[in-house]
Amino acid sequence: MRNSIQCSLRRKRYSYHAISSRCLHSSSMLRDHSARLAMLETGVDIEPGLYTYPPNSPIVNARHFYQNTVLMDHWIKKEPRPVSLRQLAFFGRKLNEQKLISSANFCRVELPVRIAHRIREMQVMPFSVVSNQHLCEVYEAYYRAFDLFRKFPAIKTLEDNDRFCDLLDILLNEHLSIIPKLVIGVIECSEAGFYDSDKLDEFVAKSLKSRISRRVIAEQHLSLTRAFRQGYRTADDPNYVGEVFLQCSARETVEEGAMAARQAIQKRYPDDKMPQVIIEGANVDIKFPYIKSHLDYIVGEIMRNSFEATIEQHRANGSPSDGPPPIVVSVSNTNQNILFRVSDQGGGVPTDLLPHIWSFAKGPRSHRRMRSFQQVPKFKGIAQEASGTTNTVAPSSLGALAARDSGIKLGMGLPLSRIYAEYWDGTLELQSLEGYGCDVFLRLSRLGNQHERLELDRV
Repeated sequence: MRNSIQCSLRRKRYSYHAISSRCLHSSSMLRDHSARLAMLETGVDIEPGLYTYPPNSPIVNARHFYQNTVLMDHWIKKEPRPVSLRQLAFFGRKLNEQKLISSANFCRVELPVRIAHRIREMQVMPFSVVSNQHLCEVYEAYYRAFDLFRKFPAIKTLEDNDRFCDLLDILLNEHLSIIPKLVIGVIECSEAGFYDSDKLDEFVAKSLKSRISRRVIAEQHLSLTRAFRQGYRTADDPNYVGEVFLQCSARETVEEGAMAARQAIQKRYPDDKMPQVIIEGANVDIKFPYIKSHLDYIVGEIMRNSFEATIEQHRANGSPSDGPPPIVVSVSNTNQNILFRVSDQGGGVPTDLLPHIWSFAKGPRSHRRMRSFQQVPKFKGIAQEASGTTNTVAPSSLGALAARDSGIKLGMGLPLSRIYAEYWDGTLELQSLEGYGCDVFLRLSRLGNQHERLELDRV
């Protein structure tokens, strides 16, 4: 089944290119024209081909890009339907064939609506921005996924669902490289002065939140399908419902994040003693429902930053024999929230970097970040993460990010972690005392509370 879908996708690519060859008179003319438009918009002299449409793109060309509004208008009128973590968990209980088919059709209808809103946002951006090579590739990936979803017929049988799941699997894998392409593209556009950096940051934040929403919906359905195939139809697994882990432990999450950070930093400094992690608080063993891969990434990035800063500050101070100071993690909870505070003595954030720590598009180290992204070109094949009740594994861009070498500085750990926290109605804040250290505050909503009625998905 997967092979037939892949062959269909290849035929679609071929037909797109055949159409493209008839539509485009000359690739060199298109590149020159694109560069001239970019120069007129920005006043920046652009060498043809650097920030221009791909010359043979069947999707991103002037005719297609600006003249497909009739199709898009129909989908833009539809609003995405909010989805809460509680809804995902409860829908997956007592799974049966009808519920699985309903889940499939929800994905089939909902995903193209969400993608359409992202496509439209890109269509109204300046030509000079969207003609960036990396953002072009994002647009192409979005439009092709949108086109495949909107044409997929209604799902009526388990066999229909199997075909749909094959399509979901293929597209999820193809889209693993979206994050680096988005970030590299906006850095390049910001550096070239094509667009306001704050607007580029807003664009990336919206795109990433929408991406999270789509992957949550798709991966939840894939997990439910795998569970159904393996016989989990009426009996609930005690820990997982699809991708939702019902027993996330505050202590275990911190310990796992600290272990991963310790291993990553130890590879870089094999002869150094690593800082001790002290976990304190009256409710450190509290458990709560969450999507575990999201939680692990957020906490893992915080711990990674604290470990690295503490070791580097310790080395700068001459590596006293008593070892580096500890990292203290305080855990608390209320009726509405789970709260973490991570305190280190890693020297704090330099003054010139502090205004940019939440930005994707700007900052004094953007060139180094682009070089680092080239070392993680596909964000795939580096790590995998557990996937729901079936204990199988699925490729993950989050896993690749978390497993990267400690020397690779992407400059997006904190801003991406904040987006994941905010997506489920949480917050992530940082207080820096330069020369001493940082306090990072993570607040997570208690999404499993039976009285929770938040419409958390704002995308």
